Amino acid sequence: MSTSEGGTYAPTPLPAPVVEAGEFVFAAVGLDHGHIYGMCEGIIGANATLKWVYDPDPAKVERFRERFPDVRVARTEAEVLDDPEVRLIAGAAVTNERCALGLRVMDAGKDYFTDKAPLTTLDQLAAAREAVQRTGLKYAVYYSERVHVETAVFAEQLIEQGAIGKVVQVVGFGPHRLNAASRPAWFFEKEKYGGILTDIGSHNIDQILHYTGATDAQVVNSQIANYANPEHPGLDDFGDANLVTNTGATGYLRCDWFTPDGLQTWGDGRTFILGTEGYIEQRKYMNLATTDGPGHLFLANGRQETHFRVAGKVGYPFFGQLVLDCLERTENAMTQHHAFKAIELAIRAQNGATDLSPEHLAR
Repeated sequence: MSTSEGGTYAPTPLPAPVVEAGEFVFAAVGLDHGHIYGMCEGIIGANATLKWVYDPDPAKVERFRERFPDVRVARTEAEVLDDPEVRLIAGAAVTNERCALGLRVMDAGKDYFTDKAPLTTLDQLAAAREAVQRTGLKYAVYYSERVHVETAVFAEQLIEQGAIGKVVQVVGFGPHRLNAASRPAWFFEKEKYGGILTDIGSHNIDQILHYTGATDAQVVNSQIANYANPEHPGLDDFGDANLVTNTGATGYLRCDWFTPDGLQTWGDGRTFILGTEGYIEQRKYMNLATTDGPGHLFLANGRQETHFRVAGKVGYPFFGQLVLDCLERTENAMTQHHAFKAIELAIRAQNGATDLSPEHLAR
């Protein structure tokens, strides 16, 4: 038995840049969510070139330029869309505006990379699917809690190596700190953010599908609530759901806005993956009541019991794979079917959820 880092398994080599300087040019349009920074940093890490930024809010653009000082500021969205050198546009617009931006991007002949949730309604999903089919272009999604977290990447590698056998259940928790005073108004409007299961829950459903190898699932039940924020009646501060995938595996997700102020980070995100021959626990962002930082993965199987500390040792291969997918028209980073199926199930869970809010139950 191994009780510390080491043992039989280790991360694959860190991903390397996939293109030469200037070979792949992209732009950022829509800066409403801070995830745009991680999206752009990931693509730049694959050695892509960030050429343009556009947002109608000059203050957001100036903050973006502080992080990416070499980027050019476009006067209009059309200036970016009309640039033949730009292959991909990354965006983190207001959630219910992400689909419309994607349709404009694809109509301009470019691939699209959007923050999660990539859209908010089944009608938008139908429009996005039609545009992908019609144009042959990509509507890629930044499900960051899997593709931009090293424990999540390493868990995939362990599953591929057979470390826990066949996956039969994935349980994911997505707690977040509300920070209500610093949130924009749209954050509290359900029509704009889509509801908690559409928004945060899409992360967890992406992971359930991915780790089980599923291509579809059924939402067995789902619940939402506003337990503690009556001053924001459009906010779901809690949501959970049970799924059964077409592999026969089950999934459970819980997401909330109840991270306490005393916690060292914005959320104690954890994922548990049960296999027929072992299990994995990811403590993604922290190890509770320690100063150990992020990147903890625990593995137990028939040969070992190991605590891996993977921060800085795994990297994020998704971004290089996405760049190459755009160049070579492949689907190695994430299939289009998967990107859309995860949000479809999240929307269905949201739409079918029982509302447990105190005022709703009192009616």
